[in-house]
Amino acid sequence: MMKSSYDCVVIGGGPGGCTAAAIVAQSGHSTLLIEREAFPRFHVGESLMPESYWPLERLGLIERMKDARFQVKKSVQFVSHHGNESAPFFFRQHDMRDCSDTWQVERSEFDKMLFDRAEELGADCYDQTRLIDVRFDEMQKIIGVRVRDRDGNEREIDCPVVIDATGQQSFIANKLKLKEVNPDLRKVAIWSYYRDAVRDEGDNGGATIILNTESKESWFWFIPLSRGITSIGCVGDTDYMLKGRAKPEEVFYEELQRCPGLKPRLQNATRLGDIRVAKEFSYMTKQHAGDGWVLVGDALGFIDPVYSSGVYFALEMGVRAGDAVVEGFKKNDLSAAQLGGWTEPFLEGVQWLRKLVTAFYTKEFSIGRFMKEYPEHRGRVTDLLIGRIFDESAEQLFKDMDTSIEKAKMEAAM
Repeated sequence: MMKSSYDCVVIGGGPGGCTAAAIVAQSGHSTLLIEREAFPRFHVGESLMPESYWPLERLGLIERMKDARFQVKKSVQFVSHHGNESAPFFFRQHDMRDCSDTWQVERSEFDKMLFDRAEELGADCYDQTRLIDVRFDEMQKIIGVRVRDRDGNEREIDCPVVIDATGQQSFIANKLKLKEVNPDLRKVAIWSYYRDAVRDEGDNGGATIILNTESKESWFWFIPLSRGITSIGCVGDTDYMLKGRAKPEEVFYEELQRCPGLKPRLQNATRLGDIRVAKEFSYMTKQHAGDGWVLVGDALGFIDPVYSSGVYFALEMGVRAGDAVVEGFKKNDLSAAQLGGWTEPFLEGVQWLRKLVTAFYTKEFSIGRFMKEYPEHRGRVTDLLIGRIFDESAEQLFKDMDTSIEKAKMEAAM
């Protein structure tokens, strides 16, 4: 039975929420994890960065990941608007350790694995349970939550800590008006799944491939999953993709015809299921924690889907937030400073990936050209694609990248 009080309530059963709940529960604190949908449930965002290895190792899940028969991902590749393929960025060429291999996952199976692991480590886990409200006292300190269980019963649960992992719903951030949308990255994704899409042979067969369309107004992801199925999605500015155009399914096919690198890969493939649509607005919260609460995953912020950073960031934030809560109980300090002390160092690392996203959306930028101009940066670019963002060595990379972009802009203007 769900209890009337817990030390910690975690809202949202995605990677960030499950990881945070597992960390707190494993330390011996009573923990409630709730998810509004029924597991297993569909979610997009199938590609992991290799640095996901470390949070998964912390949770004791590496062997289960290997046994799950997810598609192994060993590289990332870029394809220009002319259909020219860059040399793949193979992770093991940069680092031979096992942690350089990662996975392309079916999120229904992956998230269920995380949810079950949180329960194994001591959390009370309930799906089909919806958050109604977060309760604050007169000093704006967390005192509990109100939820509706799978039978439709509303319950008030007391707790001194809430970890908000509600994804792009961003419950606390929206409630407190903390969300700030980046007007330059208002994107929409239109995607579906295909059987028998053409993959490369060998180690690049599980690669995430990022393919530009001819106008560079949109790009496609190509994410090979297990069982011969590939996730294919198109991303572009919301106005370009939706304003004054046909239905999303027709837009998807129109953009596909403008993508010379992708058309041959889908020539004999069969689409499975419906075309799906999601608005992918980039946003950040101006406050990431308060007295008794902290945000993780997309509830804290979302950059862009292009480099598949979302799941890794959520896992890493889940670990850091969970550790901060455990330490806070030890110190009898559940203040905003304690629960959110990890957020600024984390976001300092995230800035480097944000810069790489900005470069990608600069039409004059070409990763292939940049690598020819500055081959000494190949290792650092590979580091960023792996997810190694927590050091300062990228500073010179982006100075040279800015120089490359400015040079390309000047040439385009001549």
